[in-house]
Amino acid sequence: MNVLAIDIGGTKLAAALVDEARHITERRELPTPASKTPQALGAALETVVAPLKARAQRVAVASTGIIHHGVLTAINPENLGGLARFPLVETVTRLTGLPCIAVNDAQAAAWAEYRALQEEVSEMVFLTVSTGVGGGIICQGKLHTGIGGLAGHFGHTLADPHGPRCGCGRTGCVEAIASGRAIAAAATAELAGLDAKAIFARAEEGNSQAKALVARSAQTLARLIADIKAVTDCQRVVIGGSIGLAHGYLPQVQDFMAQQPAAFHTRLAAAHYRHDAGLLGAALLAQGEEA
Repeated sequence: MNVLAIDIGGTKLAAALVDEARHITERRELPTPASKTPQALGAALETVVAPLKARAQRVAVASTGIIHHGVLTAINPENLGGLARFPLVETVTRLTGLPCIAVNDAQAAAWAEYRALQEEVSEMVFLTVSTGVGGGIICQGKLHTGIGGLAGHFGHTLADPHGPRCGCGRTGCVEAIASGRAIAAAATAELAGLDAKAIFARAEEGNSQAKALVARSAQTLARLIADIKAVTDCQRVVIGGSIGLAHGYLPQVQDFMAQQPAAFHTRLAAAHYRHDAGLLGAALLAQGEEA
């Protein structure tokens, strides 16, 4: 069964056909609409799915934000604003004429990465560090989404009570320090106005401020992982996202993790499916895999 998988993120919107062998056979991609209004998102979805929908039997959507009863609510409006109570499943069903499921993108990615593990693991956490910071929890071999869809939103746990205000309304969230948006927002002087990708490039060149901004993000993530280990006793943390998969980032996280007491250590790994984990996880769920 072919699944039309859709991934809605803070910077891009992707759609792909996924076959039963977990292969992406065709894909389309657009920038997430700059206006971030319900009308703009609906129009972008229509554009990206139109060339693919005739060859699919089901649709699966992985989206940033809270997904509850098929409705999308952006927990951080700075990442995906204007979408309070957006009827995601209803909209995609209308656009495609196909049965549709929707799940948070990091939760979907967690399921794909768990299914890709080569060894037996029952407790795993997936973290995505990108425009924002999100996560998904595998508990006793099951995907845990929470009664209201909030489970795994580790980016909105406290990192620094005196830190910057997060777009979710709290102060000092992990996302407000470690995310790509936060890295760019903290840049000053010669780095002011650069995006996270450019700041990583400057760090590679040896720029001291850029290196400090990247290290601050990696240290914040390492501390978060220690907290997650304390709460879940997870056997593995898999890291994805544009920042999480950036060259040299994971080794820094591992170095900062090594500074934590041994009880809070766990194995770290880069996402097997790289930037397609959300798409593939949603497709697996739509194909009937038990989560």
